[in-house]
Amino acid sequence: MKELTAKLVTVHAGNNEDLSKEAHKSVEVEPDGFVGDKHKAFTRVAASWDPEPIGTVRRNERQWSGVSLEEIAIIQQRMDLKKPLAASTLGANICVEGILNFSQLPKGSKLIFPSGAVLIIEGENPPCADMGAEIERAYTTNSGEPVAGKMFPKHALHLRGVVGFVDVPGVINAGDDVKVQVYENPQ
Repeated sequence: MKELTAKLVTVHAGNNEDLSKEAHKSVEVEPDGFVGDKHKAFTRVAASWDPEPIGTVRRNERQWSGVSLEEIAIIQQRMDLKKPLAASTLGANICVEGILNFSQLPKGSKLIFPSGAVLIIEGENPPCADMGAEIERAYTTNSGEPVAGKMFPKHALHLRGVVGFVDVPGVINAGDDVKVQVYENPQ
């Protein structure tokens, strides 16, 4: 199994109407998600992107989301944003540094924290139009022009990070070194 190391730059939780989350020095994660977070639950209701009919109650494999500084920088550059794009604006629970192609980590990969907390990646987090609208409201371009928020899904494709679920509860601290066990299919 391939192992990588990343640095946890920021950790977030929240339930804001604008989809953003507040930064915290540390957050407790429980078997059903991040304490104080909108997505903390064992189940969720199926959305338009799910294979089940909208409204179907299903397992919550989206208890948390994560992004990387490297990929956020690419999105920011592509959208020509004047100020840095923040992980909290993107509604991420964690922001890491040091993993190239973070969004492409395979399903089943583990993020292991010093407290013993373990997060498992369920898959890539596709960019959505709602997030683009929030970016459009909060940002301007380097030229001072309004941001074309509807372009966010195009500019953030395969760069929006990952989603997953809590495997082992614990405390996650900003500044933690994170061991990443990259899932590989058994031979």
